[in-house]
Amino acid sequence: MKIDVKEFGRECSCGQKHTIFVKDIFIEKNAIEKLPALLESEGYSQYKNPLVICDENTFIAAGERVIAMLGCGCIKLTSENLHANEIAVGKVEKQLLQDIDLLIAVGSGTIHDITRYVANEMKIPFISIPTAASVDGFVSTVAAMTWHGFKKSFSSSSPICVVADSEIFSKAPYRLTASGISDLLGKYTALADWKISHIVTGEYLCQHIFDLTKDAVNMVANSLDNIHAGKAEACEKLMYGLLLSGLAMQMMGNSRPASGAEHHMSHLWEMEILNPIIEAYHGEKVSVGLRLAIYKYQQMKADIRAGKVHIIDKYNGLETEALQQSFGAKGMYETIVKENAPDPLARVDLKVLAEKLPEVLAVLDDLPSVKKIEGMLTSAKCVMTMKEIGLNEDLVERTLQLSPYIRNRLTFMRLIKLFV
Repeated sequence: MKIDVKEFGRECSCGQKHTIFVKDIFIEKNAIEKLPALLESEGYSQYKNPLVICDENTFIAAGERVIAMLGCGCIKLTSENLHANEIAVGKVEKQLLQDIDLLIAVGSGTIHDITRYVANEMKIPFISIPTAASVDGFVSTVAAMTWHGFKKSFSSSSPICVVADSEIFSKAPYRLTASGISDLLGKYTALADWKISHIVTGEYLCQHIFDLTKDAVNMVANSLDNIHAGKAEACEKLMYGLLLSGLAMQMMGNSRPASGAEHHMSHLWEMEILNPIIEAYHGEKVSVGLRLAIYKYQQMKADIRAGKVHIIDKYNGLETEALQQSFGAKGMYETIVKENAPDPLARVDLKVLAEKLPEVLAVLDDLPSVKKIEGMLTSAKCVMTMKEIGLNEDLVERTLQLSPYIRNRLTFMRLIKLFV
Protein backbone atom coordinates (compact mmCIF):
# COMPACT_ATOMS: atom_id res chain seq x y z
CA MET A 1 0.00 0.00 0.00
CA LYS A 2 1.34 3.39 -0.96
CA ILE A 3 -0.45 6.44 0.42
CA ASP A 4 -0.93 9.16 -2.16
CA VAL A 5 0.42 11.98 -0.03
CA LYS A 6 -0.38 14.62 -2.67
CA GLU A 7 -4.09 14.13 -1.97
CA PHE A 8 -3.63 15.65 1.48
CA GLY A 9 -1.85 18.79 0.30
CA ARG A 10 -4.49 20.04 -2.13
CA GLU A 11 -6.65 23.10 -1.58
CA CYS A 12 -9.17 22.23 1.11
CA SER A 13 -12.87 22.92 1.47
CA CYS A 14 -11.95 25.10 4.46
CA GLY A 15 -10.30 27.53 2.03
CA GLN A 16 -6.73 26.77 3.03
CA LYS A 17 -4.03 24.79 1.27
CA HIS A 18 -2.53 22.51 3.86
CA THR A 19 1.21 21.88 3.78
CA ILE A 20 2.47 18.29 3.65
CA PHE A 21 6.19 17.68 4.18
CA VAL A 22 6.42 13.90 3.79
CA LYS A 23 6.88 12.88 0.15
CA ASP A 24 6.17 9.15 0.21
CA ILE A 25 4.54 6.63 2.56
CA PHE A 26 4.77 2.86 2.04
CA ILE A 27 2.88 0.38 4.25
CA GLU A 28 3.35 -3.20 3.09
CA LYS A 29 5.08 -6.51 3.64
CA ASN A 30 8.86 -6.34 3.08
CA ALA A 31 8.71 -2.59 2.55
CA ILE A 32 12.27 -2.03 3.80
CA GLU A 33 13.55 -4.03 0.81
CA LYS A 34 12.63 -0.91 -1.20
CA LEU A 35 15.25 1.21 0.56
CA PRO A 36 18.27 0.69 -1.76
CA ALA A 37 16.19 1.41 -4.86
CA LEU A 38 14.43 4.29 -3.14
CA LEU A 39 17.72 6.01 -2.33
CA GLU A 40 18.77 5.72 -5.96
CA SER A 41 15.50 7.14 -7.28
CA GLU A 42 14.60 10.69 -8.22
CA GLY A 43 14.12 12.84 -5.16
CA TYR A 44 16.43 10.74 -2.96
CA SER A 45 19.58 10.06 -5.02
CA GLN A 46 21.32 13.15 -3.61
CA TYR A 47 21.68 11.48 -0.22
CA LYS A 48 25.03 9.68 -0.13
CA ASN A 49 25.80 9.34 3.58
CA PRO A 50 22.81 8.05 5.56
CA LEU A 51 22.99 7.20 9.25
CA VAL A 52 20.66 4.92 11.22
CA ILE A 53 19.47 5.98 14.68
CA CYS A 54 18.02 3.14 16.73
CA ASP A 55 18.20 1.49 20.13
CA GLU A 56 19.39 -1.99 21.10
CA ASN A 57 15.96 -3.55 20.52
CA THR A 58 15.12 -1.85 17.24
CA PHE A 59 18.62 -2.62 15.97
CA ILE A 60 17.65 -6.30 16.18
CA ALA A 61 14.14 -5.73 14.79
CA ALA A 62 15.20 -3.86 11.67
CA GLY A 63 18.25 -1.65 12.14
CA GLU A 64 20.81 -4.36 11.44
CA ARG A 65 19.11 -5.23 8.13
CA VAL A 66 18.90 -1.58 7.06
CA ILE A 67 22.57 -1.03 7.85
CA ALA A 68 23.55 -4.16 5.87
CA MET A 69 21.44 -3.13 2.86
CA LEU A 70 22.73 0.43 2.75
CA GLY A 71 26.24 -0.09 4.08
CA CYS A 72 25.78 2.90 6.38
CA GLY A 73 26.72 3.82 9.91
CA CYS A 74 24.61 3.64 13.04
CA ILE A 75 24.05 5.35 16.38
CA LYS A 76 22.69 2.66 18.70
CA LEU A 77 21.29 4.07 21.92
CA THR A 78 20.91 2.10 25.13
CA SER A 79 17.31 0.93 25.48
CA GLU A 80 17.16 1.06 29.28
CA ASN A 81 15.85 4.41 30.58
CA LEU A 82 15.83 5.85 27.07
CA HIS A 83 13.62 8.94 26.88
CA ALA A 84 13.08 11.74 24.38
CA ASN A 85 14.97 14.39 26.34
CA GLU A 86 18.03 16.61 26.27
CA ILE A 87 20.22 13.71 27.45
CA ALA A 88 19.41 11.45 24.48
CA VAL A 89 19.67 14.37 22.05
CA GLY A 90 23.11 15.20 23.44
CA LYS A 91 24.28 11.60 22.94
CA VAL A 92 23.16 11.60 19.32
CA GLU A 93 24.60 15.01 18.46
CA LYS A 94 27.91 14.06 20.07
CA GLN A 95 28.23 11.02 17.78
CA LEU A 96 26.91 12.69 14.62
CA LEU A 97 29.53 12.99 11.90
CA GLN A 98 29.71 16.17 9.84
CA ASP A 99 29.30 14.48 6.45
CA ILE A 100 25.98 12.80 7.30
CA ASP A 101 23.26 14.02 4.91
CA LEU A 102 20.34 11.73 5.83
CA LEU A 103 19.10 10.25 9.11
CA ILE A 104 17.05 7.05 9.28
CA ALA A 105 14.93 6.60 12.39
CA VAL A 106 14.47 2.89 13.09
CA GLY A 107 12.21 2.49 16.08
CA SER A 108 8.99 3.65 17.67
CA GLY A 109 7.96 6.92 19.33
CA THR A 110 11.02 7.77 21.41
CA ILE A 111 13.54 7.14 18.62
CA HIS A 112 11.44 9.20 16.23
CA ASP A 113 11.11 12.17 18.59
CA ILE A 114 14.86 12.16 19.21
CA THR A 115 15.61 11.87 15.50
CA ARG A 116 13.14 14.54 14.35
CA TYR A 117 14.49 16.96 16.96
CA VAL A 118 18.10 16.37 15.90
CA ALA A 119 17.15 16.48 12.21
CA ASN A 120 15.56 19.86 12.72
CA GLU A 121 18.48 21.22 14.74
CA MET A 122 21.12 19.95 12.31
CA LYS A 123 19.08 20.70 9.15
CA ILE A 124 19.35 17.08 7.99
CA PRO A 125 16.33 15.27 6.45
CA PHE A 126 15.26 11.90 7.79
CA ILE A 127 13.40 8.75 6.77
CA SER A 128 11.06 6.95 9.15
CA ILE A 129 11.10 3.18 9.62
CA PRO A 130 8.55 2.33 12.33
CA THR A 131 9.27 -0.95 14.11
CA ALA A 132 5.94 -0.93 15.96
CA ALA A 133 2.50 0.60 15.38
CA SER A 134 2.78 2.25 18.77
CA VAL A 135 2.19 6.01 18.30
CA ASP A 136 0.73 8.50 15.84
CA GLY A 137 3.81 10.72 15.77
CA PHE A 138 5.84 9.10 13.00
CA VAL A 139 5.06 11.89 10.49
CA SER A 140 4.57 14.62 13.07
CA THR A 141 6.26 18.00 12.70
CA VAL A 142 6.36 18.24 16.49
CA ALA A 143 8.78 16.48 18.83
CA ALA A 144 7.23 15.63 22.19
CA MET A 145 10.18 16.00 24.56
CA THR A 146 10.72 16.05 28.30
CA TRP A 147 13.11 19.00 28.41
CA HIS A 148 14.81 19.58 31.76
CA GLY A 149 11.81 17.95 33.43
CA PHE A 150 9.07 19.88 31.60
CA LYS A 151 6.97 18.20 28.92
CA LYS A 152 7.23 20.36 25.81
CA SER A 153 6.35 20.15 22.14
CA PHE A 154 9.12 21.47 19.88
CA SER A 155 8.62 22.41 16.24
CA SER A 156 10.68 19.80 14.44
CA SER A 157 11.11 17.99 11.14
CA SER A 158 8.73 15.60 9.46
CA PRO A 159 10.32 12.61 7.75
CA ILE A 160 10.61 12.94 4.00
CA CYS A 161 9.51 9.32 3.64
CA VAL A 162 7.93 6.56 5.76
CA VAL A 163 8.77 2.92 5.06
CA ALA A 164 6.48 0.85 7.28
CA ASP A 165 7.15 -2.88 6.90
CA SER A 166 4.21 -4.93 8.16
CA GLU A 167 6.47 -7.98 8.51
CA ILE A 168 8.29 -5.97 11.18
CA PHE A 169 5.69 -3.89 12.99
CA SER A 170 3.02 -6.63 13.08
CA LYS A 171 5.47 -8.80 15.03
CA ALA A 172 6.37 -6.15 17.59
CA PRO A 173 5.61 -6.96 21.25
CA TYR A 174 1.82 -6.66 21.53
CA ARG A 175 2.14 -4.19 24.36
CA LEU A 176 3.51 -1.68 21.81
CA THR A 177 0.65 -2.38 19.42
CA ALA A 178 -1.89 -1.92 22.22
CA SER A 179 -0.21 1.40 23.02
CA GLY A 180 -0.77 2.50 19.40
CA ILE A 181 -4.42 1.51 19.59
CA SER A 182 -4.83 3.55 22.77
CA ASP A 183 -3.09 6.57 21.25
CA LEU A 184 -5.52 6.48 18.34
CA LEU A 185 -8.65 5.89 20.46
CA GLY A 186 -7.61 8.94 22.47
CA LYS A 187 -8.68 11.02 19.47
CA TYR A 188 -12.29 10.59 20.58
CA THR A 189 -11.83 13.13 23.35
CA ALA A 190 -9.21 15.16 21.47
CA LEU A 191 -11.66 15.79 18.62
CA ALA A 192 -14.48 16.58 21.04
CA ASP A 193 -12.25 19.12 22.79
CA TRP A 194 -11.37 20.76 19.47
CA LYS A 195 -14.99 20.98 18.34
CA ILE A 196 -16.17 22.37 21.69
CA SER A 197 -13.49 25.06 21.60
CA HIS A 198 -14.56 25.91 18.04
CA ILE A 199 -18.19 26.24 19.18
CA VAL A 200 -17.40 28.36 22.24
CA THR A 201 -14.56 30.59 21.03
CA GLY A 202 -14.59 30.32 17.23
CA GLU A 203 -11.20 28.57 17.19
CA TYR A 204 -10.33 27.49 13.65
CA LEU A 205 -11.53 23.99 12.82
CA CYS A 206 -10.99 22.35 9.45
CA GLN A 207 -13.82 19.89 8.90
CA HIS A 208 -11.75 17.86 6.43
CA ILE A 209 -8.94 17.34 8.97
CA PHE A 210 -11.51 16.62 11.67
CA ASP A 211 -13.24 13.98 9.51
CA LEU A 212 -9.92 12.48 8.39
CA THR A 213 -8.90 11.90 12.00
CA LYS A 214 -12.31 10.57 13.00
CA ASP A 215 -12.32 8.13 10.07
CA ALA A 216 -8.90 6.84 11.16
CA VAL A 217 -10.19 6.23 14.68
CA ASN A 218 -13.34 4.48 13.51
CA MET A 219 -11.42 2.28 11.07
CA VAL A 220 -9.20 0.98 13.87
CA ALA A 221 -12.09 0.72 16.36
CA ASN A 222 -13.77 -1.69 13.92
CA SER A 223 -10.64 -3.86 13.59
CA LEU A 224 -9.62 -4.39 17.22
CA ASP A 225 -10.09 -8.16 17.39
CA ASN A 226 -8.11 -8.75 14.19
CA ILE A 227 -5.33 -6.42 15.33
CA HIS A 228 -5.11 -8.33 18.61
CA ALA A 229 -4.95 -11.58 16.62
CA GLY A 230 -1.91 -10.19 14.80
CA LYS A 231 -3.46 -10.31 11.34
CA ALA A 232 -1.17 -8.40 9.02
CA GLU A 233 -3.95 -6.61 7.12
CA ALA A 234 -5.52 -5.36 10.36
CA CYS A 235 -2.12 -4.25 11.69
CA GLU A 236 -1.59 -2.34 8.44
CA LYS A 237 -4.93 -0.60 9.09
CA LEU A 238 -3.65 0.42 12.51
CA MET A 239 -0.43 1.80 11.03
CA TYR A 240 -2.45 3.54 8.31
CA GLY A 241 -4.71 5.09 10.97
CA LEU A 242 -1.75 6.28 13.02
CA LEU A 243 -0.12 7.81 9.95
CA LEU A 244 -3.40 9.48 8.94
CA SER A 245 -3.53 11.06 12.40
CA GLY A 246 0.03 12.27 11.88
CA LEU A 247 -0.84 13.69 8.47
CA ALA A 248 -3.77 15.51 10.06
CA MET A 249 -1.32 17.17 12.44
CA GLN A 250 0.92 18.12 9.49
CA MET A 251 -2.03 19.63 7.67
CA MET A 252 -3.10 21.54 10.77
CA GLY A 253 0.42 22.66 11.66
CA ASN A 254 0.01 21.52 15.27
CA SER A 255 -1.29 18.61 17.37
CA ARG A 256 -4.82 19.99 17.85
CA PRO A 257 -6.61 17.16 15.96
CA ALA A 258 -4.80 14.48 17.95
CA SER A 259 -4.19 15.75 21.47
CA GLY A 260 -6.67 16.90 24.10
CA ALA A 261 -7.46 16.28 27.74
CA GLU A 262 -6.39 12.63 27.55
CA HIS A 263 -2.90 13.58 26.37
CA HIS A 264 -2.56 16.38 28.90
CA MET A 265 -2.99 13.84 31.69
CA SER A 266 -0.32 11.66 30.13
CA HIS A 267 2.06 14.63 29.91
CA LEU A 268 1.39 15.60 33.54
CA TRP A 269 2.32 12.11 34.72
CA GLU A 270 5.42 12.14 32.51
CA MET A 271 6.54 15.36 34.21
CA GLU A 272 6.39 13.60 37.60
CA ILE A 273 4.61 16.52 39.27
CA LEU A 274 2.24 14.29 41.23
CA ASN A 275 4.00 10.97 40.98
CA PRO A 276 7.40 9.30 40.82
CA ILE A 277 8.71 8.08 37.49
CA ILE A 278 6.52 5.49 35.75
CA GLU A 279 7.69 3.25 32.93
CA ALA A 280 4.37 2.98 31.08
CA TYR A 281 4.34 3.68 27.35
CA HIS A 282 2.89 6.92 26.02
CA GLY A 283 -0.21 5.20 24.61
CA GLU A 284 -0.82 3.36 27.87
CA LYS A 285 -0.94 6.65 29.74
CA VAL A 286 -3.21 8.10 27.05
CA SER A 287 -5.46 5.05 27.47
CA VAL A 288 -5.93 5.75 31.17
CA GLY A 289 -6.36 9.47 30.45
CA LEU A 290 -9.03 8.68 27.83
CA ARG A 291 -11.03 6.59 30.29
CA LEU A 292 -10.82 9.28 32.99
CA ALA A 293 -11.76 12.03 30.52
CA ILE A 294 -14.73 10.10 29.10
CA TYR A 295 -16.00 9.39 32.62
CA LYS A 296 -15.65 13.03 33.68
CA TYR A 297 -17.21 14.37 30.47
CA GLN A 298 -20.23 12.07 30.69
CA GLN A 299 -20.67 12.86 34.39
CA MET A 300 -20.47 16.58 33.71
CA LYS A 301 -22.92 16.31 30.82
CA ALA A 302 -25.46 14.60 33.09
CA ASP A 303 -24.96 17.19 35.85
CA ILE A 304 -25.48 20.10 33.44
CA ARG A 305 -28.68 18.59 32.10
CA ALA A 306 -29.91 17.85 35.62
CA GLY A 307 -29.25 21.45 36.69
CA LYS A 308 -26.74 20.32 39.34
CA VAL A 309 -24.08 22.73 38.05
CA HIS A 310 -24.20 26.17 36.47
CA ILE A 311 -21.82 28.64 34.78
CA ILE A 312 -19.94 30.89 37.19
CA ASP A 313 -20.67 34.64 37.30
CA LYS A 314 -17.05 35.69 36.88
CA TYR A 315 -13.80 33.95 36.00
CA ASN A 316 -11.03 34.69 38.50
CA GLY A 317 -8.02 33.40 36.58
CA LEU A 318 -5.51 30.60 37.06
CA GLU A 319 -5.57 28.46 40.19
CA THR A 320 -2.28 29.98 41.26
CA GLU A 321 -2.24 28.46 44.75
CA ALA A 322 -2.67 24.92 43.41
CA LEU A 323 -0.10 25.54 40.68
CA GLN A 324 2.39 26.94 43.18
CA GLN A 325 1.96 23.98 45.51
CA SER A 326 2.35 21.36 42.80
CA PHE A 327 4.60 22.80 40.08
CA GLY A 328 6.44 25.10 42.47
CA ALA A 329 7.67 22.13 44.44
CA LYS A 330 9.46 20.97 41.26
CA GLY A 331 10.76 24.44 40.38
CA MET A 332 8.34 24.73 37.46
CA TYR A 333 5.85 27.33 38.66
CA GLU A 334 7.13 30.13 36.43
CA THR A 335 7.28 27.74 33.47
CA ILE A 336 3.67 26.62 33.86
CA VAL A 337 2.43 30.19 34.31
CA LYS A 338 4.28 31.20 31.14
CA GLU A 339 2.75 28.25 29.29
CA ASN A 340 -0.71 29.50 30.26
CA ALA A 341 -0.25 33.07 29.06
CA PRO A 342 -2.60 34.16 27.66
CA ASP A 343 -5.09 32.14 29.69
CA PRO A 344 -7.41 30.20 27.31
CA LEU A 345 -10.34 30.57 29.71
CA ALA A 346 -9.96 34.36 29.78
CA ARG A 347 -11.14 34.53 26.16
CA VAL A 348 -14.32 32.56 26.87
CA ASP A 349 -17.36 34.85 26.94
CA LEU A 350 -19.57 33.41 29.67
CA LYS A 351 -22.74 34.62 27.93
CA VAL A 352 -21.67 32.93 24.70
CA LEU A 353 -20.89 29.75 26.65
CA ALA A 354 -24.43 29.79 28.06
CA GLU A 355 -25.90 30.28 24.59
CA LYS A 356 -23.74 27.54 23.06
CA LEU A 357 -24.24 25.02 25.86
CA PRO A 358 -26.79 22.92 23.89
CA GLU A 359 -24.22 22.57 21.07
CA VAL A 360 -21.53 21.61 23.57
CA LEU A 361 -23.79 18.96 25.07
CA ALA A 362 -24.50 17.62 21.57
CA VAL A 363 -20.77 17.09 21.03
CA LEU A 364 -20.57 15.24 24.35
CA ASP A 365 -23.55 13.12 23.26
CA ASP A 366 -21.52 11.96 20.25
CA LEU A 367 -18.75 10.59 22.45
CA PRO A 368 -18.75 6.85 23.15
CA SER A 369 -20.09 5.90 26.57
CA VAL A 370 -17.74 4.86 29.35
CA LYS A 371 -18.98 1.29 28.89
CA LYS A 372 -18.21 1.35 25.15
CA ILE A 373 -14.73 2.81 25.64
CA GLU A 374 -13.96 0.22 28.31
CA GLY A 375 -15.28 -2.49 25.97
CA MET A 376 -12.96 -1.36 23.17
CA LEU A 377 -9.94 -1.14 25.45
CA THR A 378 -10.72 -4.56 26.91
CA SER A 379 -11.18 -6.11 23.45
CA ALA A 380 -7.79 -4.73 22.37
CA LYS A 381 -6.14 -5.77 25.66
CA CYS A 382 -5.19 -2.16 26.41
CA VAL A 383 -4.58 -0.86 29.92
CA MET A 384 -7.34 1.17 31.57
CA THR A 385 -6.61 1.82 35.23
CA MET A 386 -4.21 4.02 37.17
CA LYS A 387 -2.85 0.94 38.93
CA GLU A 388 -1.88 -0.69 35.62
CA ILE A 389 0.50 2.18 34.83
CA GLY A 390 1.89 2.36 38.36
CA LEU A 391 -0.21 5.24 39.77
CA ASN A 392 -2.41 5.47 42.83
CA GLU A 393 -6.15 6.04 42.34
CA ASP A 394 -6.03 8.89 44.87
CA LEU A 395 -4.24 10.98 42.22
CA VAL A 396 -7.32 11.13 39.97
CA GLU A 397 -8.83 14.37 41.27
CA ARG A 398 -5.54 16.28 41.26
CA THR A 399 -4.82 14.93 37.78
CA LEU A 400 -8.17 16.26 36.53
CA GLN A 401 -7.51 19.61 38.21
CA LEU A 402 -3.92 20.20 37.05
CA SER A 403 -3.64 18.46 33.66
CA PRO A 404 -5.54 21.18 31.71
CA TYR A 405 -2.68 23.58 32.51
CA ILE A 406 -0.07 21.43 30.75
CA ARG A 407 -0.88 22.99 27.36
CA ASN A 408 -2.17 26.42 26.40
CA ARG A 409 -5.17 24.82 24.77
CA LEU A 410 -8.89 24.99 25.48
CA THR A 411 -10.44 21.60 26.23
CA PHE A 412 -13.73 20.68 27.81
CA MET A 413 -11.72 19.55 30.85
CA ARG A 414 -10.51 23.12 31.17
CA LEU A 415 -13.95 24.55 30.43
CA ILE A 416 -15.28 22.62 33.42
CA LYS A 417 -13.50 25.19 35.61
CA LEU A 418 -16.20 27.67 34.55
CA PHE A 419 -18.90 25.60 36.24
CA VAL A 420 -19.85 25.31 39.93
